[in-house]
Amino acid sequence: MSLPKIIAIDGPAASGKSTLGRRLAEALGYLFFDTGVMYRALTWLALQQGIPVGDEKAITDLAEKTPIDVRPPSKRDGRMYDIFVAGQDVTWKIRNREVDDHVSIVSAYPGVRKALSALQRQIGLRGNVVMVGRDIGTVVLPEADIKIYLEASLDVRAQRRYLEFKARGKDVTLDEIREGMLARDHIDSTRPIAPLHPAQDAIIINSDALDIAQVLEQVKTQIQPDITESQ
Repeated sequence: MSLPKIIAIDGPAASGKSTLGRRLAEALGYLFFDTGVMYRALTWLALQQGIPVGDEKAITDLAEKTPIDVRPPSKRDGRMYDIFVAGQDVTWKIRNREVDDHVSIVSAYPGVRKALSALQRQIGLRGNVVMVGRDIGTVVLPEADIKIYLEASLDVRAQRRYLEFKARGKDVTLDEIREGMLARDHIDSTRPIAPLHPAQDAIIINSDALDIAQVLEQVKTQIQPDITESQ
């Protein structure tokens, strides 16, 4: 049995899909590509330039003209990759509460999704890739060999994101995180273009009662039982 060349992992915020994707890519020796960072990078840039996130045309124009690049990590500071916007390293800058609060609005615009999805698809079709997002298995790469949909309850996801922010010294409350995540879930699941939902042939895994090692083992068994982690 040959290994799948394209693996798609979708799911809501803080379901654990990025951690799973990174660990799986490491095990397989594949490229890890979290497509959500492109939408985060664009949102961050719009906020920096004072462009209202509600201005669909301006945001779409920005998406079409801005070079956004994702590369292997260049620093050992916990990052999973480098994210560049017009040559500027914004890897950690895009991980803040303001971006969290606005990224779903930006990512819902059809023109934005078209501009960024085209690049994501080009990268994915090269093969040997684990791609993570919200519409990889349904829109970006519906021909993916393996499709995983990772879900978790709102309370569990909010707690995970809260601990992540606190570890980075962010002054937030659990209630604030939960409310923001609830609003983001609504936008992601009800947008007219590429709404968040499992592909018909996706393997659905609930991670509420599982740690990342247990989720990884489930996925590896689905792909090929004798996969071993790279050293």
